[in-house]
Amino acid sequence: MQYHLNGFRSGDPSVSTTCDVNDHPADAVDVVIVGCGPAGLTLAAQLAVFPDISTMIAERKPGPLEVGQADGIACRSVEMFEAFGFAEKVLKESYWVNEVVFWRPDAFGAGLARADRIQDVEDDLSEMPHVILNQARVHDFYLEQMRNGPRGLIPDYNRQLKSLHRTDDPYYPITACFDCLDKPGEPQTVRAKYVVGCDGARSAVRKSMGHQLKGEAARQLWGVMDVLAVTDFPDIRLKAAIQSADNGSILIIPREGGYMVRMYIELDELHGEERATDRNVTGEMLIEKAQAILAPYTLDVKEVAWWSAYEIGQRVCDAFDDVPATERGKTQPRIFIAGDACHTHSPKAGQGMNVSMADTFNLGWKLAAVLRGQAKPHLLDTYSDERRAKAKELIDFDKDMARLFSAKPKDETEAAQFQRYFKKHGRYTAGVETRYNPSVLTTTRRYQSLAEGYETGMRFHSSSVVRLADGKPMQLGHVLKADGRWRLIAFAPSDDLGAEGGAIDQLCAHLAGKLLPRFTPENADIDAVFDVRAVFQAAHQDMDLNTLPDLLLPRKGRYSLIDYEKAFCPDLKNGPDIFDHRGIDRAQGALLIVRPDQFVSGVLPLTALQELAAFFDGFMLPVQNGGA
Repeated sequence: MQYHLNGFRSGDPSVSTTCDVNDHPADAVDVVIVGCGPAGLTLAAQLAVFPDISTMIAERKPGPLEVGQADGIACRSVEMFEAFGFAEKVLKESYWVNEVVFWRPDAFGAGLARADRIQDVEDDLSEMPHVILNQARVHDFYLEQMRNGPRGLIPDYNRQLKSLHRTDDPYYPITACFDCLDKPGEPQTVRAKYVVGCDGARSAVRKSMGHQLKGEAARQLWGVMDVLAVTDFPDIRLKAAIQSADNGSILIIPREGGYMVRMYIELDELHGEERATDRNVTGEMLIEKAQAILAPYTLDVKEVAWWSAYEIGQRVCDAFDDVPATERGKTQPRIFIAGDACHTHSPKAGQGMNVSMADTFNLGWKLAAVLRGQAKPHLLDTYSDERRAKAKELIDFDKDMARLFSAKPKDETEAAQFQRYFKKHGRYTAGVETRYNPSVLTTTRRYQSLAEGYETGMRFHSSSVVRLADGKPMQLGHVLKADGRWRLIAFAPSDDLGAEGGAIDQLCAHLAGKLLPRFTPENADIDAVFDVRAVFQAAHQDMDLNTLPDLLLPRKGRYSLIDYEKAFCPDLKNGPDIFDHRGIDRAQGALLIVRPDQFVSGVLPLTALQELAAFFDGFMLPVQNGGA
């Protein structure tokens, strides 16, 4: 973490100084976010880092979430939390899912037997683990980030969206009207440039757009409960998938704190027009069912902290913004939906909260870039295209997962299907298999062989390095913060130590002389829009810091202090060497273009300067042009 750039300040460095930017009317903001769930808070936390963007986040409930329903946090989400600055807090409090066990009827059909015990996350899938933590705690961390931002963003609670419509106002074309539940009869009207509905499966924002969730229910009833219990089941502190002979299935998820456990419990199929509420499910019914599935093991539930019953269903919207298909490319999207507002599915795959947060991590930097005049408005079209494709993949995966989990196997071969499916799709459930299709945000794959481990369209896969200036071992991916900046990561050829005339020096000279000035405001730091980093092949002890190009030792802030954190070397002591680890061409090196949400837009040769410029010209605005 870097601070003191513009002068010494005591206290918590994560707390920004108060922002005095107030160039909006009292009833107008840049972005209105409806809903304080994971999607809404991820977006709010990302926008909160920009002092020149005003945001309102409205929530129908009277205050912050106290007990959440979502709990599984995929590896990819923890990587994202690192970008926001609170991964360490999540890792400290959470339960780490290290192994998964599979239980099936024993050979005699009289009880249960452990069929397999496997590693939950394969090696080198991520530097982050798969963890379990109450959704409310994740909300707490986001809320803290928002408060600490330059605008001190705090949600407006007791606000229920009443209406939403477009107007002819060229500056604030969306009007949102809220009922103030704490002040009956005193509605609040807010004008905005953009509105994002993160308001759940019954989304008022989605309804105002005329969109519908389309799909079907599996007609299978499930219950879920968090319990404090005494049991002789030996794997109660492991993630356990249990399929009994006659009583259904159960998924056990240990919770944080060492004692509590969550159980997803298969109940009966629904018939006709029957809904989950028609069954009058009770906590006692869930306990009895769990006891039957686990038999002959005993389960003595001492306390039920929370329980619910739900029907499995998979649904998705046709679009995630307000632009009709016939108007795409002609009309700028102004209203968006994210999370459960545009896709719903069962909770057992542990993807609900994770995919919702990924939606708005994708959208947040795009909104910021357009609002700040850095990007053309058509950049916003990529949100619906990219995230709807991922939602459809999730729906298909969830259907198979739910079907196999509820299957009544006829023999050992069928019984092992779910286990094989789980192993096969471990990368997907970890959240690291997302690959965005070619678009304005990807370059040609012509040069992919220069960095085989950094697939175009996929998230930046971190690896260990040593920071040159201070010899600190660290993960390279941890420099990719959620601050809206693009990253240009240059991997040096084997003979390049950063000296004058080398490939890295020539690249930096071009960037500093042409590309960066074209898109960076005149009075801003040189890395305000593009954060340029370099990784050399030599050991850090063999490098001379003073030979590096000025762009890798940039002078910043009001005192023109030197930023020493731009250059890295392989971790040759602890390994692995990042060049081998991620398949970097040692002879030629490579240039990675990394999006603000940590996805790789492309791999280029260090000399491909025209291709680099053409890529950014496709969607970015030079500094002399205005914003949205």
